[in-house]
Amino acid sequence: MQSTDLPATSDSLALAMEARDHSESIAILYRILENPSSSSEALRIKEQAISNLTDLLTQEKKAENLRSLLTQLRPFFSVIPKAKTAKIVRGVIDAVAKIPGSSDLQISLCKEMVEWTRAEKRTFLRQRVEAKLAALLMENKEYSEALSLLSSLIKEVRRLDDKLLLVDIDLLESKLHFSLRNLPKAKASLTAARTAANAIYVPPAQQGSIDLLSGILHAEEKDYKTAYSYFFEAFEAFNSLEDPRAVFSLKYMLLCKIMVSQADDVAGIISSKAGLQYLGPDLDAMKAVADAHSKRSLKLFETALRDYRAQLEEDPIVHRHLSSLYDTLLEQNLCRLIEPYSRVEIAHIAELIELPVDHVEKKLSQMILDKKFTGTLDQGAGCLIIFDDLKTDAIYPATLDTIANIGKVVDSLYVRSAHIMS
Repeated sequence: MQSTDLPATSDSLALAMEARDHSESIAILYRILENPSSSSEALRIKEQAISNLTDLLTQEKKAENLRSLLTQLRPFFSVIPKAKTAKIVRGVIDAVAKIPGSSDLQISLCKEMVEWTRAEKRTFLRQRVEAKLAALLMENKEYSEALSLLSSLIKEVRRLDDKLLLVDIDLLESKLHFSLRNLPKAKASLTAARTAANAIYVPPAQQGSIDLLSGILHAEEKDYKTAYSYFFEAFEAFNSLEDPRAVFSLKYMLLCKIMVSQADDVAGIISSKAGLQYLGPDLDAMKAVADAHSKRSLKLFETALRDYRAQLEEDPIVHRHLSSLYDTLLEQNLCRLIEPYSRVEIAHIAELIELPVDHVEKKLSQMILDKKFTGTLDQGAGCLIIFDDLKTDAIYPATLDTIANIGKVVDSLYVRSAHIMS
């Protein structure tokens, strides 16, 4: 890199764009930023140079260079408006996020910028960087630190009544509580986010995020019909913006259909005009699960889980609900198989259902404890003994009701006779 600076002019920018390779372009842009001129035109050219330099460093995956760029630009930030400073800082942090494996660097960079903004008393920027830092800490599963940061930040933002930032923070807090499996607090934070969002204009992407999280929380409470409507709203918002989250919203819509035993609707949704845009492994995985559910086939279900592990097992939302669905499907299959018998070998049931004997034995014992059927396991003989359901004679509860009513009549007569005698 040459040490001499270049004039901050459009010609210098053009020179950078016409360079032979990215390395030369980056060197020229650095030289433009080194120019001491602070005229309005020079500042405008430098802002464009920073934007171009950020893009090039991102393409070259030079995360450390982006970090040092923010440190180098601090004198420049003192001569430009605070709003432009905030835009540049957030742009560079977002650029670092696009580079794979830079999670720890992003956290370190955000902490550095929080310290700088505190020293410079740039409250507006600090609050937004702290919100970004909390999101990164949550992704890094540093939940306690993220929650501590958010709890102090949310009080400060509520005092300032910054509604748009408040929506972001409440939504983030809801996600954090959900990650910690604290559903009541997750719902409370989501309600707070909705309340703040109702008072202002919320960008479609943010509204989609609110609807997506609402669907996830309703699905967690087994209210799949309401969850489906929220996922549908989120899908429409993300689809109109061509946001990558649209495919996840559609995937969760299909999950809700499967969970309410409407697996036959899955193929129709996938083949719709909107669904055809997102054909790929995620939708193929849900179609395979729907087919297995329709046929009540555990073997097809396990095949789907094995073939689409990344789409089903590694998605925590889908995995949690499919685990519940698998248990239900397994219980239904076992109940159907043992229905004709009063005594049957566990190995025979395992062979029919095509699962390991110990797995079947464990599930049967659990079903007996849960009173799904009446029976016992004879482990010595390796058999399951099923008892006939004892039907309670209706005369006994009727007799108890009659005696209870007679007791009330006698008590009433006693009270009346006591009044007469007095």
